[in-house]
Amino acid sequence: MGSMAPSPAVVSAPDSDQSNSLHNVFVYGTLLADDILRVLLKRIPQSSSAVLHGHQRFSIRGRLYPAILPVVNERVTGKVLFDITKPELDILDIFEVVEYERRAVEISLVDGSEKLPALTYVWRNNVDPNLYGEWSFEEWKKLRREEFVELATRFVEELQLAEPKSDVAIYDSFYNIERGDITLID
Repeated sequence: MGSMAPSPAVVSAPDSDQSNSLHNVFVYGTLLADDILRVLLKRIPQSSSAVLHGHQRFSIRGRLYPAILPVVNERVTGKVLFDITKPELDILDIFEVVEYERRAVEISLVDGSEKLPALTYVWRNNVDPNLYGEWSFEEWKKLRREEFVELATRFVEELQLAEPKSDVAIYDSFYNIERGDITLID
């Protein structure tokens, strides 16, 4: 994991279709894990520790991944991925399911050297009763990372099919059919 990009990437509008644009993407949950990024993007992008002010990270009942929502006077620590290509952004968009909305935000590098524009994924339902407490990356790494690597691998395999299932269907089939007895993090 690198500490800083040689120069900040230019972030285009969230719905831009410029194939040669590079994007900064702020991640705060499962995408903090290099092995997940390697499965999804086939590489580990250069990154730097970063903070998103005015947001809070939550656990989600029945899910292995967190959500963030705008909350005044709160902050989310994570990292910014530099130089994400349009095809990579498309993969992240699909992976982040319909429950999230990609938004343009301003993040601060942890070392305080600069503020940068970035894209991130914000939970769509700001009154979701399944959101609670603080999601822990360290706890997730210990208890659920291997399962999530398998899920991400199956997701990528599914994307390569002629008629892939939705990412929600992949998630549901992985946890409900093959592991009906699994207890998800609550």
